[in-house]
Amino acid sequence: MAFKDADHAKAYWNENLSLVFKLLVVWFVVSFGCGILLVDVLNEVRFFGFKLGFWFSQQGAIYTFVVLIFVYAHKMNALDKKYGVDE
Repeated sequence: MAFKDADHAKAYWNENLSLVFKLLVVWFVVSFGCGILLVDVLNEVRFFGFKLGFWFSQQGAIYTFVVLIFVYAHKMNALDKKYGVDE
């Protein structure tokens, strides 16, 4: 991986950190927010026969994490192409 100059490398790293932070916030909101903090409110709704709060704490956070992995890979490929460091 070779950047044109130090400014491009720093901009790439800043965009990477911004993306990671945003994805971690989404994961935190789903896993902690929906699975723990809002569980009582979400349990009033049923999803495939299960209470929604229970579903988020048992399955939703895992599914969200897997989706976030694919989103991260897609976004990083685009970021690599943007800075000319793709494979």
